[in-house]
Order: sequence, then structure tokens, then C-alpha cells
Amino acid sequence: MRHHGRMHAQPGVGLRPDAPWGYLPASSFRSRRSALSDAQRQTWERLWPQLGRQADAGETPGETPDTPLDAPLDTRAWFGRSAPLVLEIGCGSGTSTLAMAQAEPDIDVIAVEIYRRGLAQLLCAIDAEQVGNIRLIRGNGVDVLKDLIAPQSLTGVRVFFPDPWPKARHHKRRLLQTGTVSLIAHRLLPGGVLHAATDHPGYAEHIGAVGDAEPRLVRADPDSESLPISISRPTTKYETKAQEAGSHVCEFVWKRI
Repeated sequence: MRHHGRMHAQPGVGLRPDAPWGYLPASSFRSRRSALSDAQRQTWERLWPQLGRQADAGETPGETPDTPLDAPLDTRAWFGRSAPLVLEIGCGSGTSTLAMAQAEPDIDVIAVEIYRRGLAQLLCAIDAEQVGNIRLIRGNGVDVLKDLIAPQSLTGVRVFFPDPWPKARHHKRRLLQTGTVSLIAHRLLPGGVLHAATDHPGYAEHIGAVGDAEPRLVRADPDSESLPISISRPTTKYETKAQEAGSHVCEFVWKRI
């Protein structure tokens, strides 16, 4: 099954034992050069300079390089206001991103994705729906968290259906490792939320274990406590296919203490 938001690491790119967060997943990814439609290209050229940023100074052949981002991000200047901030890692084509941002207009959302075509699809949807509280970053979510996001600045982090890397020898490439979850906790405000979802049983067990082992996070019960962001997300077409195939979606919600 194809998953929106999945990012695939290059073979041979190892972990970083020297990182202060412990072991983080590989930080280099292949860039799929899927061609944009004429409409997508026109929207990209018109809106990307305002709504999008490249996480580093690199470029794909044939594309105009962005100006490198200053760290940490000045989100107040970028959005033109001060508001609670949510980071979504691996937004894919942005179905969930758009719907959840529309439902919470008082919350600002930064959507991170490595693939240009997915970001172009989201950019076109933002344009069509005139949604003003989404910004986009093209790059690796771990690098964005590590290099661009200030400590205790996020009200929420969303990770929906990351690549499960099902083979045992590839488990080290999974996004939600101990080091990444520690980094997420460091970037969350007290009371901030980590919301993750997967339809892969083995990855669900892994996510639950690493999330529960992080001392700054506790499981949240959305039915009995108030959370600063909504955890109600739309069912995407990929999730529908998974459910029809008999897969069960596991949701995880932690709160920073």
C-alpha cells in the first residue's frame, strides 16, 4: 500500500551516534523528480516564494534554489501573526494538512515533505481553498526539527503514516526512533502534543514503546482531557484502502509534561 508522507532514505546513509539526541534516522533522502502539471508549475512559481521554503541551500537540477533559511525560523514574520504552531512531518499531498488547518484557523501549520509534487498538490489546494494558515518546507523532517525549530516552540507535532520499513535490517531507518522522539519532546511546549498514526502493526508496537519511554511525554486521553490542538483527522484514500485490506490504524497521542 502506498502511504502519503513516506520518505525513503538513501542506502548506506547511517545514523548519527554523535547527535545530542542519541540515534536519529538517516537524514539524506532521494528526491523523486516527478514532473509537475502546467497548472501546478504555475501555482508553484506564483506562491512558493511566499508560502514555501527549502530546508537547505541545495537544489534539484532545473529548479531555482531557495535562499537558505535562518535558524531558528521566525514563524511570526512568516505567518504575519503570533499563533500556536504545529509541525507536520511527511505531509504527502496534504489531504490531512489542509482539512485540519481549515478546522483550526487560529493555529499555524508548517507542513514538511521531501517530494516536490506532493507539496505542489498541497499548494494548489491552499490556493483553491484560500487557506492562510499553512506554510511548507521541502526537506527532511528531522533536519527541520533539529536545525530550524526552537526549543519549546511547538504546540503540536503530527506524524501520519510514516514509512514502516518492515524488514528488520531497515528498522534503523524508521523516522520515529528514540532520538527523534526525544528531539520532538524538546521542541514541544509544556502541554504540547505529539500525534502519530500508523497502519503497520510492528511499527505501531515500536512507536508505542519509544513514545512511552520518553520521560517528558505522557499518554493523553482525548476523551477525558482538553488538548491544545485537534486530533480529529480526515480519512485519506490510502487509509481507506488499508482498512479495506484489513489493516487496523493505530493512533498515538502524547502530551509533554
